[in-house]
Amino acid sequence: MLPSTTRTAALLGGVLLAALTGCGTPAGKGASDAATEAAAPPARPKHVTPPAPPGLAGMPPVLDPANVYAADAAGKLSPAVKGFPSRVYVPNTNSNTVTVIDPATYKVIKTIPVGRQPQHVVPSWDLKTLWVNNDVGDSLTAIDPATGKVGKTVDVSDPYNLYFTPNGKYAVVMASMDRQLVFRDAHTMKTAKAVPVSCAGVNHADFSADGRYFVVSCEFSGELLKVDTARMKVVGQQKLPFKGAMPQDVKLSPDGSTFYIADMMANGMWVLDGKKFTTPKLLPTGKGCHGLYVSRDAKEMYISNRGEGSVSVFDFAQKKLAKKWHLPGGGSPDMGGVSADGKVLWLTGRYHSEVYAIDTTSGKQLARIPVGSGPHGLAVYPQPGRYSLGHTGVFR
Repeated sequence: MLPSTTRTAALLGGVLLAALTGCGTPAGKGASDAATEAAAPPARPKHVTPPAPPGLAGMPPVLDPANVYAADAAGKLSPAVKGFPSRVYVPNTNSNTVTVIDPATYKVIKTIPVGRQPQHVVPSWDLKTLWVNNDVGDSLTAIDPATGKVGKTVDVSDPYNLYFTPNGKYAVVMASMDRQLVFRDAHTMKTAKAVPVSCAGVNHADFSADGRYFVVSCEFSGELLKVDTARMKVVGQQKLPFKGAMPQDVKLSPDGSTFYIADMMANGMWVLDGKKFTTPKLLPTGKGCHGLYVSRDAKEMYISNRGEGSVSVFDFAQKKLAKKWHLPGGGSPDMGGVSADGKVLWLTGRYHSEVYAIDTTSGKQLARIPVGSGPHGLAVYPQPGRYSLGHTGVFR
């Protein structure tokens, strides 16, 4: 048995050790672990970037949510088109031909016979083919933009205009007189689904930033459609609030928030919230407002006013018209596109059998080139962009 003084010291030592163990160090951890943990700064919560809204399945990702045209900047040619000669392809509706212009010299270098009433020259989704829309001829004629040679002609009913879904899966034929939107295989052009519409004169369209829907103009009944891309189904329809409205070209704003729809009878363009699809507001631009073309820096949009021979310039940031250019001697500027470097706006003169080249800095007319009768949806090719949504060249 230990002496009392020794027992007392031992008991006090045990109590002290227990107190230190119970209060200073969690169970299972040593004193050194506790000291390290106490000295470490508190853990910061990890920053989690919210996922982007899901887009159409198979669609290439949007490069810049603030600018859907980020891939279309000056000189940003896809490897798929590098080496293609720069040309302007002009479908002459009344002459049943396509005029080919060298933009470097402003000279016509060839004229290609095609089917009846060619309306538009449309770049394919993969950028490798130009499709001539022979509307009354019920066919599409392929042109190889690498060689300029004519390829196969495919039987397609009433191809007034042609678009491609953003994932490249389907071509969408604007069958105006058939009153249908026809989804076809983007390569073989075999019909996947024909969608009847109750409006008259489907003709132009553009897709939302996520590709999940597109807005269609109905020229002859003055209406707009909203179409679910994946379901291939009309999910919205409205009558424009203007007597005799005749909507034409459709274009999405760079930030993806707004659709602009040219109207040749309302003499301006409709400003539409595509997501809500509520009644749009009219912005006057000029008589016979017809075609809409975004500048290479996506800061402006060129608006052809066919009825007065002018081009209005819309400022996206200020959301208003910035200037207007008048063609010397007048004219009938219709459809077209912007050169790869962004310096020249090309437009057909629908009622004057000519094509206009316009300087995008000054608005000066650079050339006026005689072509066939009834020139319509010309394509400037190649243009920057990863893929084509159709028409005369809507690229993303």
